[in-house]
Amino acid sequence: MPYMIMVHDVDPKQHILDEIGDISGLVLFNNQVLVGTYVRPEKTVKGLYIPETNRENDKYQSKVGLILKTGPSAFVDDSGQWFDGVEINVGDWVVHRPSDGWQITINGMSCRILDDTSIRGTIQHPDMVW
Repeated sequence: MPYMIMVHDVDPKQHILDEIGDISGLVLFNNQVLVGTYVRPEKTVKGLYIPETNRENDKYQSKVGLILKTGPSAFVDDSGQWFDGVEINVGDWVVHRPSDGWQITINGMSCRILDDTSIRGTIQHPDMVW
């Protein structure tokens, strides 16, 4: 296995969507992106347990998130410098540097608000990056 696969009792995307709940009243400006923070489950497929303190730390140090909402000009790039040929949408898993953006809690869910250019790429599954 090329990466640390975790045991998920619930689909991680669905878990974040269920936890965040209704965010229809949240308006993001300009090129801002709301990303739900991926927190690893407690056990790997190989049977290793991740200590609760490490999992709690994921709220602040995770490099992976799920795009939950975007501002009106997020990922729009008329110059072709940043997002030429790239399509990034709500529901995509993305990677970013933990120090980028603003760590906040919305409806009890750990999130970050990032500039669209702080997102470094997309991934198929959140366990790919650790």
